[in-house]
Amino acid sequence: MAQDKVDLWDRSRDRSILQVYHMDAGECETLAEFEYLIEAPNWSPDGSFLVYNSEGRVYRFCLKTGESTLIDTGFVGNCNNDHVLSADGQSIAVSHGVKEDRQSRIYTVPITGGVPRLVTPLAPSYLHGWSPDGKTLAYCAQRNGEFDVYTIPAEGGEETRLTDAPGLNDGPEYDSAGEYIWFNSVRAGLMQAFRMRADGSEQTQMTFEEDWNIWFPHISPDRQWVVMLGYRKGDVEPHEHVPHKDVELKLMPAAGGPLKTIVSLFGGQGTINVNSWSPDSKSFAFVRYEIRP
Repeated sequence: MAQDKVDLWDRSRDRSILQVYHMDAGECETLAEFEYLIEAPNWSPDGSFLVYNSEGRVYRFCLKTGESTLIDTGFVGNCNNDHVLSADGQSIAVSHGVKEDRQSRIYTVPITGGVPRLVTPLAPSYLHGWSPDGKTLAYCAQRNGEFDVYTIPAEGGEETRLTDAPGLNDGPEYDSAGEYIWFNSVRAGLMQAFRMRADGSEQTQMTFEEDWNIWFPHISPDRQWVVMLGYRKGDVEPHEHVPHKDVELKLMPAAGGPLKTIVSLFGGQGTINVNSWSPDSKSFAFVRYEIRP
């Protein structure tokens, strides 16, 4: 149930509960609770740790010990909740608000910490996907007043625009084969999940909810399931993914079909912005929130 008397974007009183949903049991497990804001867990390819962001930095959360460790990202200290690990687990790509203009740009950093390398000189750019071969990043970017899905070589270079439908196109991520990119778009009226070939062809609507705005479709490594975030129609505008809302995590077969609500929670922004599936596809991580008095 939503908690009243809190400003929508004031996260200073947020209490964060890091949880894992286990597919076989159909149950949630609490891993840790934080008396401050954390967001957007990723799961490491070797299954040993999660990555989350908090107060502009990114952290490793060891699943064995429950301890959090700062990842040294150098001068990149204003990271938002759009970050992804490479498939080999050697690097992390982050979206960082540059001091000079406060606009988000994408950088890559060794997972052990090191000197960040700029990938997208143009801004704003919000990372969501990294191809399984490590060669390409997928992201949402605003160019000439329109938000669309783009790709760019992970080493830097020319970006490629993949969508051109009016309105917001966001949340692109590759499946584990590199065949498809899943994303969300308002082109259908409400926000819905879509899928396209990695080259941008065959853009296909995958969800058809009449009462829900569907955000951030995350496909499991075995390519069998997609988990996504749902805002009830009327609670937000279709282009908004705000915090402090009653939301639902919904599950769908990757081939398409009816959505099943598996978790109802207080959250939204920061809950599951990036792919957080475990490498064995048996679990995924997310964050639910409470408001401290």
